[in-house]
Formats: sequence, structure tokens, C-alpha cells
Amino acid sequence: MALFKTRSAAVYGIDAHLIDVEVDMYSSGSARDFVMVGMPDTAVRESRERIKSAMLNSGFGYPNKAVTVNLAPANVRKEGAGFDLPIAMGIMGAMGSVPPLETHILLGELSLDGAIRPIRGALSVAVGARLHGIPNLILPAENAAEAAVVEGVNVYGVRHLAEVVALLTRPQEFQPAARRASSTVPESAAAPDFIDVRGQTMAKRALEVAAAGGHNVLMIGPPGSGKSMLAKRLAGILPPLIFDEAIETTKIHSIAGLLPSGAGLLHQRPFRAPHHTVSDAGLIGGGMGMPRPGEVSLAHNGLLFLDEFPEFPRDVLELLRQPLEDGSVTIARSAMTLCFPSNFMLVAAMNPCACGFYGDATRECRCTAALIQRYLGKISGPLLDRIDIHVEVPAVPYQELRGATNSETSAVIRSRVQHARDIQQARGYSNARMPVRFIRKHCALDASGERTLEMAVRRMGLSARAHDRILKVARTVADLDGADTVSAKHVAEAVQYRSLDRNYWN
Repeated sequence: MALFKTRSAAVYGIDAHLIDVEVDMYSSGSARDFVMVGMPDTAVRESRERIKSAMLNSGFGYPNKAVTVNLAPANVRKEGAGFDLPIAMGIMGAMGSVPPLETHILLGELSLDGAIRPIRGALSVAVGARLHGIPNLILPAENAAEAAVVEGVNVYGVRHLAEVVALLTRPQEFQPAARRASSTVPESAAAPDFIDVRGQTMAKRALEVAAAGGHNVLMIGPPGSGKSMLAKRLAGILPPLIFDEAIETTKIHSIAGLLPSGAGLLHQRPFRAPHHTVSDAGLIGGGMGMPRPGEVSLAHNGLLFLDEFPEFPRDVLELLRQPLEDGSVTIARSAMTLCFPSNFMLVAAMNPCACGFYGDATRECRCTAALIQRYLGKISGPLLDRIDIHVEVPAVPYQELRGATNSETSAVIRSRVQHARDIQQARGYSNARMPVRFIRKHCALDASGERTLEMAVRRMGLSARAHDRILKVARTVADLDGADTVSAKHVAEAVQYRSLDRNYWN
């Protein structure tokens, strides 16, 4: 009897948990006797055939003994083919072909010829290895770049089972993957530029305020007025990802299998634009088996653009209320409850009515009043209340469309946004995520600002949530001005961004 232990990891949510892989061999059985315990799913149970063929085709042979594999802890479900490599090393360790592996975590899917295929969640596993003090991580070469950004862990990218055996038996001949620079400052020139946008001065100002404070935006206007064009350029004026944001964002995309082969940290803030036919699991997360991140989590630290906002099913839109409020999504299942981060900026665009021309000065709207209200009613009041900025995007006049451009570049706007974000960083959070208990402290009004806000609340019948969000937007406007105190002009601009819902929905 020969017992050998290796270590692997499984990702639940965005965090990795260590899995002990125990392999025991009995001479009283045959190679056909292969038992795996520890709640493996179908992909894990099928590893026997992949491992056997990989070992034989790599020239290592396969023992003519009974094999028992235990994946511990046994009360947690194990998914995916990433356990192929640690199980294979466990069998080879039981055969005496490799030394003890207490200081290594192994992950990788095996091909029948012994090649090692990439896995998901490599960055999360590297972070988990560092937290548990395990110095060495062996995984597919395609995943080495993303895992190598974590300090304190030696990451070895391998391409074949034979290479793993060579690494373990002759470690002095191998060097860990080089770590990428910790800076993740991207060149936002890859994003479309605001200089391409003709007219829409008001909308561009609103998007600048939104970017400066991390506020959610709703754009209302007729078809062809430039709503989608503006939304796609918003990412280009956002400040760059800091290192911690890049780590968390990359972990989510790695788990979802969206990182390009050989990629390290993500350099751009994510921009997600799901179609209005998206399901609730596609938007929020979930699905069969282990819950996966949805679009709100894939947009973490970036933008979630929902075009044709009322065309999304209402029950799907209502699911946005928790992530918009809390910055995270909790997915409860019978076996476990997982939490995915979802701190994103919502950018929604919609027509004012079903035909798109309600309120248009040049084209006639053919919708009845009841049809207009039914169309607008697909967006609930509580959801609207969670969107800080509402801005109208009218059709662009011919003179502005054909005139000489006088738009600012995204780089110029981004410099102002970065300055405002630096001010907020000193407070510890963006204005959109400012805790309620600090609103009075950081959003102090002068006398004229107090009168302006009181008049707006009384005349517009604003809720307590709308009152707080106006103050946060006004604070952002003041930050863009470099002002310490929020004055009447800052409040007036913030109130202006809350008036469209009264014009349309009332």
C-alpha cells in the first residue's frame, strides 16, 4: 500500500480554497479499480481516463493496482478538469516517481498525449497560495502570466506532464515566471475619443460629472441622437485601474474564462454591454452547478451599459437594485452562498417612448398617452431613484452636425476627472459610494446652497434617497471646481440632473 498527498485548489466565488488530494494504491486490485471520493462532479470523475492515457503516452506507465483518490474537504463539491494534474502527480508520487509536494499547489487539465491545458481562476489560486504560505504554484503555461503578478509565490508555467516531472525532480534547472510590473496604468487611447462627438454639450458635461464621482447615468433621447456613442466613450475618461482594482477585476474575468491566453492583469476598465434578451442569471450571476459571475460582476470597477433600457424584462432590471445599492451580489444556493463584487457604474440609454420621438421638435410621435406611460412604466421608481444623473440627449441640429468641431479630447476631460478622483481618494471613497454618515461632513452647504436644496426638495417631492444622491452629485461638481464647500450653483446643477424623471414619469 502506498499513500501520497498533493495539494490543489478550487475557486468558490472569487476566492480559492485549498484542496488536499490524497492518492492511495493497493496491490490487491487492478488498474480497473479506480475510486474517487470527495464530491467530484462529472468532469472530475472522468479524469481517470485522461490521466491514464496521459501517463502512458508520456512514457511513465500506469500502475496495475487499485487506486483510491480522496479530494478533501469531502463536504464541498469539486468542479472542473483542473484536478487532473494533482491527481496524476499523486499517482506518480505513490509510484515513487516524484518527491513529496507539501510546498506546491498543482492545477491543470491533461490532454491524452500529456499536454496541459489552461484552467480558470489562476489568479485567485495564486492569491490563495500566498495567503496560506505555500511558496510554489505549478499550472499551465497559458495561466502563468496572470498568476505571476502575485508576490511571494513562485509560479511555474508548464506545457506537458513530462515537464512537470522534470521540474519536481530537477528544480534547479527551472526558473519561476517573471513577475509583471505592478503598475497597471493603461493607455486609454484605445477607447473611442470624445472629440468625435458633435454637439451634446449638456450630455458630455453630465458624463464628466458621472465619471468624476462614479455616479450612475440614464440618458433619454430619440434614436440616432448619440446615446450609444457617448456611452462607449465614457470608459476613456475614467481614471486608470489601481493595482488592487486590477487584481480583483482580473480575478473575476479569469474565473469566467474571459482572459486571453497568456494575459496578465487587465489594463482597461471593463465595459460590458449585454443585449436586452439577457437572463437574470446572465445579468446577476448564477447558473447550473457552481454559480458563475454575471454581467454586473464582469463590469466590476468599470461600466455596465444597458442600451434600450425598457426592453429588458422588468424582473431582470429589478435585480439591479441590490448591486447598485451594495456594490456586491449574493447568490444563495442550497449547498453554499457566494458573494461576487459588483461595484460598477450603470450607464443606461432609452428612447422617450416606443416610437422614440416623444417630445421631438422635428418628428411627430405616434404613441398614445397610455402607450407612452406603459413604455416608461417598465422602469420602476425605486430603480430610477438609484440612478444619480438623468440627462436628455436630443437630436443634434444640422449646424452642429456639419460645423467645425470644438469638442475636447478625452485626455483633457480625463485630467479633470482624475483631479476630482484624487480629492475623493483622500476621503477614502468615491462620492457615489460615500457612506450616509459622512454626507453631512463632506457635503456641507453654504447658506445659498441650503436654500436651493430646500426649494428643490419641496417642489419636486424628492425622497430621502434622492436628497442624498443630489448632495453626492453636488459634491462631485464642487470637486471638479476645486471648491471646499458646496454652493448654490453646484446644488442647482445636481438638481438639474434629477428633473428628467419628473418630466417624463410624472
